[in-house]
Amino acid sequence: MSRRFFLTCILALGLHAGACATQEFRATPIRLADQVGIGDAYAGIRLLGALWLAPTEINGQRLCGLSGLAWDEDAGVLYALSDFGALFHLRPEFNQQGHLTGMQPVAAYPLQDVRGQPLRFPYNDAEGLVIRHGDNAIQGDTELLISFERRPRVIRYTPTGHWQGGEKLPAPLRERRRYRNENQALEAIAFHPHWGLLVGTEAALRNEPVDQIRLFRLDNGQSWNYPLAPAPKSALVAMEVLPNGDLLTLERAFVAPLRPLIISLRRTNLPPSEGTTSLNVTDVAVFDSSQGWLLDNFEGLAWRQDQQFFMISDDNCSVWQSTLLVYFALLPTRPQTIRH
Repeated sequence: MSRRFFLTCILALGLHAGACATQEFRATPIRLADQVGIGDAYAGIRLLGALWLAPTEINGQRLCGLSGLAWDEDAGVLYALSDFGALFHLRPEFNQQGHLTGMQPVAAYPLQDVRGQPLRFPYNDAEGLVIRHGDNAIQGDTELLISFERRPRVIRYTPTGHWQGGEKLPAPLRERRRYRNENQALEAIAFHPHWGLLVGTEAALRNEPVDQIRLFRLDNGQSWNYPLAPAPKSALVAMEVLPNGDLLTLERAFVAPLRPLIISLRRTNLPPSEGTTSLNVTDVAVFDSSQGWLLDNFEGLAWRQDQQFFMISDDNCSVWQSTLLVYFALLPTRPQTIRH
């Protein structure tokens, strides 16, 4: 570990030196901005807690590079998915006000292939995570669906990483050459009670407009045009279904290390019928690192209950980045709809 990173860690997160050097599991409460504390409202959300997760290993799996989240209400477990094909079980801790105050590790498992062997590069680049049967009060029937980059596909897994089968992709998503970059493939996945399983690419497909991506239904290949946020290099990295059927989408805009990092939470209203192809999008909250926000590469999003969500950053397993877990609630008011 370089001295430069050691000091950067302390200055950026406001932690004591031991928190940066330890290899034990630690979940340290942090403040994302001086002007907005836990319990305060910002734009269309209320912050309910934020944690810095120290780099460590759980059951031999390295806790880093977390890109996907899913909440299992029946088990009381938050699943976190790494880019290296590891699935972590974490148990969040809350105070009497419902604020996130800590996290405990439960277990970790490698994702397996059809032969029962741990996934290897490039097949282990797991990105998106969604849960089914996680809130039906039935123990043991939880199913996780995971989307991948580099070798684009959607696979069903048990919570212990056992392969259960694959989902058929729509024709435009089956060939790797259709993606703009092999590392900008199936980043976002969600399950909608009416439209079924939905997937979205991180960037526009090759030879399609760069300022929008398409959201696809897996059952019939129907797609909608989703306009990306105006921040340069905005990319879709996660989406979740709201209780009313809207989508909450997460976008990351990264240009260069010395340029502002912009994270956008947006609300997308899906049309009631199959005839509409364009989507209307609402900005819920936009976070800009140049305005004092402590940010990192946020890529994972998970609904917990009511209007409450978890959001996590992918540190790319780099000493220069951090794993930040944020808990927030959507406020009932909506900003003005942005029409494209």
